[in-house]
Amino acid sequence: MSTTPVPPRSPRRRSPVAALSSLALVLALGSSLTSACAPAATKPDTEGPTTTPPAPAQPAEPVAVPGSFADNPIVYFVVTDRFLNGNPGNDNSYGRRKDGGEEIGTFHGGDLAGLTAKLEEGYFRDLGVNGIWITAPYEQIRGWVVGGDKEFQHYAYHGYYALDFTVLDQNMGTESELRAFVDAAHAQGIRVIFDIVMNHPGYADLWTLNEFGIDVLWDGWEKATPADYHSYIDYNDFDFTQWWGGDWVRSGLPGYDEGSSWDDLTKQLAFLPDFKTESDQAVKLPAFLTRKPDTHARAHDGYTVRAYLVEWLTRWVREFGVDGFRCDTAKHVDLASWAALKAAGVQALAAWKREHPDRAVDDAPFWMTGEVFPHGVQRDDFYDQGGFDNLINFDFQNQLDEMFQTGLGKDWRRIDTIYADYASKISSDPTFNVLTYISSHDTKLFNRRKLIPAGTALLLAPGGVQIFYGDESARPAGPVPSSDPQQATRSDMNWGSVDAAVLAHWQTLGRFRSRHVAVAKGAHQMLAERPYTFSRIHPEDRVVAAIGATGEVTLPVGEAFVDGARVRDAVTGTELTVTGGRVTVVADASGVVLLEAVRADH
Repeated sequence: MSTTPVPPRSPRRRSPVAALSSLALVLALGSSLTSACAPAATKPDTEGPTTTPPAPAQPAEPVAVPGSFADNPIVYFVVTDRFLNGNPGNDNSYGRRKDGGEEIGTFHGGDLAGLTAKLEEGYFRDLGVNGIWITAPYEQIRGWVVGGDKEFQHYAYHGYYALDFTVLDQNMGTESELRAFVDAAHAQGIRVIFDIVMNHPGYADLWTLNEFGIDVLWDGWEKATPADYHSYIDYNDFDFTQWWGGDWVRSGLPGYDEGSSWDDLTKQLAFLPDFKTESDQAVKLPAFLTRKPDTHARAHDGYTVRAYLVEWLTRWVREFGVDGFRCDTAKHVDLASWAALKAAGVQALAAWKREHPDRAVDDAPFWMTGEVFPHGVQRDDFYDQGGFDNLINFDFQNQLDEMFQTGLGKDWRRIDTIYADYASKISSDPTFNVLTYISSHDTKLFNRRKLIPAGTALLLAPGGVQIFYGDESARPAGPVPSSDPQQATRSDMNWGSVDAAVLAHWQTLGRFRSRHVAVAKGAHQMLAERPYTFSRIHPEDRVVAAIGATGEVTLPVGEAFVDGARVRDAVTGTELTVTGGRVTVVADASGVVLLEAVRADH
């Protein structure tokens, strides 16, 4: 989450198979022209039987064992507002405006319709993606708050400042557009993952306070700037109780408890109001929601804060078929609340699938990952008591960055210590997995000059992987506020300047990974140091990969493939036969070789 208060597709690289097909066509045309210029043959006296020429050999199809989504998640994380504007008519919802400056924290126009357009184009399918994690699309606070150190107007374009969890934010689109997006994703076997927050709602911004008649504003508030914003709010006025109310959140305002200064579960993260999810006290609906005509929030006797939030969030699962959640600021919410959300999500998705069997990807259960900063690759109570299937791995980005700074590109065997460590933990536990990334909206973008080798390292890592939008296209960083540099990671998608070579590489690696659960959950073994070669062997699947290969190389395959086995290099399309436990192949310019079995019926 944010911690400050505050075009056309590029052409794909032509494959060797396509090049061979073109050469065959040229030779065939040449043969036809030569025949046309040659003397006519003498027609035999008797018509003999005609012979049909053999059909050209078809490229071998790889054996695909993708595994379950939980075992092999390949999740594309997109800040929806910064991706693609599919419906300009919703750009200025609720009176939101541009700031006339660098537009660091304003809404930029990306929406659900834009995501659907790219789905229909095949953009995500070409990347091998099987899940799309979108920023929370439900309604956010109406206006802006102070960004950074009074540097910019900070709107909730990222979805972390919720106002009403039960309706869509109009900048994101309509319910029919959400259904179209979910259906388009499911039709391609892609799951939809919502970013959600149970730790906090959004700040009390000027426009929301005015909209709902919470009488704490001084005259002239409409003229506020980041420099004088807070001077227009009377922070001593008890009318703040007409907002969420002291039974719901800690905020330090009149009529509210203060948040803790030390306890993760009760602190006000970045001064945000903190939900009392751990409380067993029954609460009424917040006062402002009772005056909000479009809300789906309904009062229930005996409901706690947790019960309401669980009901509101799982409504998206019950009614739209959302497949899972990425849970923000998870360490700041009690485990019992996460377990309740997971249980309700499982029930809600199962019910939706029973009612819409033709619109579901499969019968897999609801899935949940979470942000527990700075969690690495280890199993703990978030899995065993909180119900999480997966947690984000914060270690890999810095590990990989440090390795590149000390010569990884010249000695890839050094990454084996990471791969071996991850695989030993992930492959041995069928219910344990992580989501590894190289760029994030909350940390930094990976070195844009290293995206081909970094993409290789990420997409061959054990466990699940997260592709941050634009890593596959070399999206440049945006403006960098000195007091909130993470804003630079959320620049607009670079549809007009996609790096075709980077995209083609990520597509090749992503599709290979999508075919092979062994990459994610297989037992790992290094087979050679130069070029760095390893196998991953799963009970149902096996692959061999090499990184740093140049020219013609002979690679060991270990126990992955027996002598006589037919395999192909997924990068070049070259078909090979294993001889003496090895194959010889000419490596692509990327230096990556990806060996997979081919189907026996070809």
